[in-house]
Amino acid sequence: MSTFHQEAHKLLVIPGPIEVTDEVLYANARPPLAHTGADFIPIFGDCLRMMRDVLYTKEGQPFLVAGSGTLGWDMVASNLIEAGESALVLNTGYFGDSFAECLETYGAKVDVIRAAIGGAVPQAEIEAALKAKKYKLLTFTHVDTSTGVLSDAKMIGDVVRAVSPDTLVILDGVCAVASEEIRFDDWGIDVVVSASQKGLGAPPGLSVVMASQRAISTFQNRKVPVSSYYASWKKWLPVMQAYEKGLPAYFATPPVNLVQAFHTTLTAITKGTPSLEKRLAMHKAASARVKGAMTDMGLELLTLDPYYSANGMSAIKYPAGVKMTDLIPRLVKKNIVVTGGLHKDVKDTYFRIGHMGTTVVNPERGDIDRVISGVKEALGEAGYKGNL
Repeated sequence: MSTFHQEAHKLLVIPGPIEVTDEVLYANARPPLAHTGADFIPIFGDCLRMMRDVLYTKEGQPFLVAGSGTLGWDMVASNLIEAGESALVLNTGYFGDSFAECLETYGAKVDVIRAAIGGAVPQAEIEAALKAKKYKLLTFTHVDTSTGVLSDAKMIGDVVRAVSPDTLVILDGVCAVASEEIRFDDWGIDVVVSASQKGLGAPPGLSVVMASQRAISTFQNRKVPVSSYYASWKKWLPVMQAYEKGLPAYFATPPVNLVQAFHTTLTAITKGTPSLEKRLAMHKAASARVKGAMTDMGLELLTLDPYYSANGMSAIKYPAGVKMTDLIPRLVKKNIVVTGGLHKDVKDTYFRIGHMGTTVVNPERGDIDRVISGVKEALGEAGYKGNL
């Protein structure tokens, strides 16, 4: 291992991409490997196996494909639902809107249950919808970064199994995997969609999907061919199976450098110190600390109920008299990068802080202290007279 250290840079604390460790960045800078060669195949195979550990699954089928988390929506929509079939979207913000649009693009008939801004969809409404109509699949955003809402994945899985057990449960975990607990097998999840650049702690560019054997069977028993070329599991499943067996296979070239970086972060998450369980606990503690500091300053959270509040990010309302242009540019001058609101109905009223990955699990970096003190200083400079 080189004594590589990344160059000085602004602290990136948005809800992804996030800061990465020196080891991960160094792995991404190694010379490229042949994607069907003996040096690369075991690295890719290990990534597939370690993803099962991150999601607490024994039988799940992982897919690692060049692309953003958004590609996972296309995989779900093109492989698991056929034109005219019904999907139920539990909408807790911007990404519920987008997943619904993706499903409709592939011909699904989509019904949406829309939560209050900053709230989660109530259990009773989910039960009522599932009793009223037959759905091929149900989707929800585990952490919607536009609101900071954390949906209750276990409850949703339990409800679907009890009320409509044939319905596939699709968890959009782009901003949840490795910062929120996800027990894929125990909770009856059929697909988790994620990406490399958030809690998983690698640069952007890998679409990460885990599918249950039930989802794979659904795909294999389609009445009509898959309606996508690049996203088709018919193309990708044999590739994933081959790599895991230590054999070469090809459909499209994987991002070999990024896979090396991903292998490095997955090794730290699943085999390093702190353990995965400890990492998840540290995210809860960091979240409580950030949110507590903000409320101590007199700021309000966009999330309505602490129970439904993400552990990997916070959505915080600007106080009276302070707007985005008063706060975020001042933080940039302090070399701290947060981001503004995303939800179309309230986007100018709040800002968002990401606290995931190395920022959380390597507290000696001082990232959390720096963010809290930076916000406090910036608010004071903006003329805020609250409790600073």
